[in-house]
Amino acid sequence: MAAQPAPDRLPDHASRMDANYALQRHIYDLTRKYYLLGRDRLIVELDVAPGAHVLEIGCGTARNIIPAARRYPGARFYGLDISAEMLKSARGNLARQSLTSQCRLARGDATGFEAKKLFGRSTFDRIMFSYTLSMIPGWEAALEQACRLVAPGGAVHLVDFGQQEDLPRWFGRGLKAWLARFHVSPRADLFAVCEVLARRHGLGLETESLFRDYARSAALWRA
Repeated sequence: MAAQPAPDRLPDHASRMDANYALQRHIYDLTRKYYLLGRDRLIVELDVAPGAHVLEIGCGTARNIIPAARRYPGARFYGLDISAEMLKSARGNLARQSLTSQCRLARGDATGFEAKKLFGRSTFDRIMFSYTLSMIPGWEAALEQACRLVAPGGAVHLVDFGQQEDLPRWFGRGLKAWLARFHVSPRADLFAVCEVLARRHGLGLETESLFRDYARSAALWRA
């Protein structure tokens, strides 16, 4: 597993994300719905009980939190993002949907945030990553942080880009080149890192390749 990025690099990543999304955030959801596949499937698989606490790491515009909060009205939702620009959109979207009282947002780095300080909680019943690990430097540290924060009986759910192994080679090469323009790097060792973390933290693990390996999903749960 790669080392966590040095602290002096984290502000650089935040600035890069803010610059990336200062304008994109206004059209982000409209443009991404056609190729960020499997997000709604992840929300259904959360299977959240009333009274549960759900954290999304890399919440962006709150595109996932909004339908999840509607589907599970008895749960509380929390969103973390490193981009202040994306959080502007998230707060506005939650307010327009009258979901502000059910959801709490905070700015922080996924690889080393203090959950108690930001959200008043040390554990969460569900934690989700939706196409964010491919954008996080030191993404392994972010996933390990989630494994530490998941409560007994809880689970970490994720979906992200696969390696397009069952798709034409030209498609996979073209997709990766295009994604690189937006600082997105599909993680070839995603499942291998999940296996390491499952053993390290005593978690169960299920992995699945979706859409001919266009995307990959995983769930790590604590008994």
